[in-house]
Amino acid sequence: MNLNLYEELCKDYRFREGLHTCINCGTCTAICPAAEFYRYDPRKILDTVQRKDNDAIEALLKSDTIWYCGECMSCLTRCPRKNGAGLVIMALRSLSARLGYFVCSEKGRQLYPLTKALTGNILNYGYCVYPRTFDWEKHKESGPVYKWHLEHLEDDMERLGANFEGEGAGVLRRIPQKDLDEIRAIFDVTGGTERIETVNRCSAEKAAEMGMTMDEYEAYTFSHNSGCHTND
Repeated sequence: MNLNLYEELCKDYRFREGLHTCINCGTCTAICPAAEFYRYDPRKILDTVQRKDNDAIEALLKSDTIWYCGECMSCLTRCPRKNGAGLVIMALRSLSARLGYFVCSEKGRQLYPLTKALTGNILNYGYCVYPRTFDWEKHKESGPVYKWHLEHLEDDMERLGANFEGEGAGVLRRIPQKDLDEIRAIFDVTGGTERIETVNRCSAEKAAEMGMTMDEYEAYTFSHNSGCHTND
């Protein structure tokens, strides 16, 4: 692919706003919560992209590194030159997704189950997280209390005063179809639909390469951890 990856990053306003004249002081790494736990150094990321080395940027786009950031923006609040490594990370993630490079890394492949769950909820129900689609068997870390809550969903929602799947106003109310159609139109116009299709297509190709069905691939990417990501 004969793309100048630095120029592609420069098209993203988050990159333009997040990378100024980095002096490589390391303040971003010192304040970064993710750097405390992951093998992650935002200073090195800014150094890599500033060098404008196409091969180095491509390696970054295919790595686990860009998926460790929690986007808390602590880096921006402390940087003496007002760089925002978190904004640069957002641009790198977006480009990695657009080019299909995300499937090259363990953490990047998790983009598929997250995209499927979150955008599916948004487009179908109008919410990022929706009780009806939460499968406790896949999220046992939520504990036995939440399992009980899901088993008594309607009663619990009524007791808590939510207008669950009801008409009109209220917490977790049913979103009218005309509003859901408008959300879908926004996705179409802003490139969200295209991004979902790209993530799905590249993930399907990777699943086939790994000899998995899409259900198997989804479960694997969501739960598999090689154990090599944290500072032990």
